[in-house]
Parts: sequence; C-alpha cells; structure tokens
Amino acid sequence: MIRKIALLVIVLFVASCTTRKAVIQTTRPKNYKPPTKVEMVKPGDSNNPVVNLTDTIKTTEPKTEILEATTRVKVTTEMVLAYINLYKEIAKNNMVQYGIPASICLGQGILESGAGTGTLSAIANNHFGIKCHQDWSGPSVKHDDDAAQECFRKYNQASESYNDHALFLKSRKWYQPLFKLEKDDYKGWAKGLKAAGYATDPKYPEKLISIIERYHLDQYDAEVLGKEYVAPVAQPVLKKKEYEVIKGDTMYSISKKFNISIDDLKSKNNISDNTISLGQVLIIE
Repeated sequence: MIRKIALLVIVLFVASCTTRKAVIQTTRPKNYKPPTKVEMVKPGDSNNPVVNLTDTIKTTEPKTEILEATTRVKVTTEMVLAYINLYKEIAKNNMVQYGIPASICLGQGILESGAGTGTLSAIANNHFGIKCHQDWSGPSVKHDDDAAQECFRKYNQASESYNDHALFLKSRKWYQPLFKLEKDDYKGWAKGLKAAGYATDPKYPEKLISIIERYHLDQYDAEVLGKEYVAPVAQPVLKKKEYEVIKGDTMYSISKKFNISIDDLKSKNNISDNTISLGQVLIIE
C-alpha cells in the first residue's frame, strides 16, 4: 500500500514538471503611438471650438488674429463679374457721397482682394488692404505684407471696408489733389494713388487701369454722372514688345512663348519672383 502511494506521488511530480500553462504574448507595432486627445476650446466656453488655421494651437488676443501668409490667388472671369455685380451699387453710392470714381473703387477692390478671394477679404472683410495706422481703434488681424505680421483693419462686413476705404482717402491730405480731377478721370486717380503712396508696386497704376478697362468699370462712373457710356469697340492694340497676361499664363509659359528666359523677363519688368497678375502688361523684348 505504501509502495502504491509513493508511486502515485512520483507520477504526479513528473507530470507537474512537464506541463506548462499557455502564455498569451502581445506585441505593439514599431510605429505605435499612444492616442492623444486635444480639446481646442476658448477659455470659459466649452461649446465654441477654436478654428485652427495652421494645425497648431495658438492663443489670441480679443481683437487680433494670427494669419499665415498665403500665395496670391487665381480668379476666373466669372468670379470677377460676380464680384462686380455684388459691390457696384456700393461703389456708385460712394462716388456720389465722397467723389471717388466708382471705377476706381471697384478696380481697387478687385485688385487688392483678388475679387474677394484673398486672405484679408476672407478673414477680415478687408477688400482694400488698408493697414491699421495710428488712428484705428477697431478690430485687426496680423498678416505678412511689406513686412512680417503687419497690422490690418478688420470689418464685420465687406460694405464697412468699402465705406472705410472712401473715408480713408477723403480724410488724408496727400490724397486731396485726386479730388480735384475730373469726376471720371480713373487714369489720373490710378496714377495719383501710386504717387501718394497707396501702393508700393511700381506697376500698380497699369494693373488698376487694365482691370477697369477690361471689365468696363468706367460705365458706372457714367451712370453716376448721367453720361452716355459708349463701350470701346476693341481693346487697345499692344506694342509688339509688350504682352498682356491672360488667364492661365505663367512666367514659364510666357518665356517659352516669346523665347525669352525667365530671368530676362523678370529683369525687364522689375519682378523679383514668379508672380504675375491677370491683365498685367509685361515687356518681352
């Protein structure tokens, strides 16, 4: 009996040494990163998420937004015509009230805002690129222009930008000579704005005049003044050594079209980068 018990103990001991429990092994992928959750909400307002334009969290002051510089926008003819239809009445009313040609008002709006598609117009309703200056106490945004992170005015509506543009020109003495021109002298206004320092682009008058004539914006000057408007039969014939930029043009395509290097094209036109604008007149020889 004792021998049987001893034999049973030996058998159980051997079995316990040769049997192991199953082991479940888990491994993480090499690129595994633990999940994270970041809630971006304004302090004290759990229902109002912050709109993050740069995929990074930024804190802002109540009246100032930080904007990233963007490349120049491209617009179609249809977009420009829609813009004109939207703001032509405001431009005409401003001509009556302040004496600024409606053609200049609309032309500058198209040029400065990219027909309403530029960063400042989209975020700040600023259609004329007007900076804050010392007399501005309203909301503002920061945007890269001639210098980094300059202060620009912000409006609740685009109509406020149009009205402020008129007041801005009317209230500054260096623009006063423009109001002595003929009421519909848009060419004189375009050149005078550049001379008075409105823009730093040496081609600003040419660009502005080109937009006005391309889209017949001077017809709204005629409407305000009660004059008969006669649309030009054809666009002015350009010199053989000049080329007017059309939709789809790039510096590269123009250089190939006229067998001129991009560097020569930039040098002849005093251009520092590859940016060109619709209606811009380029010297090609």
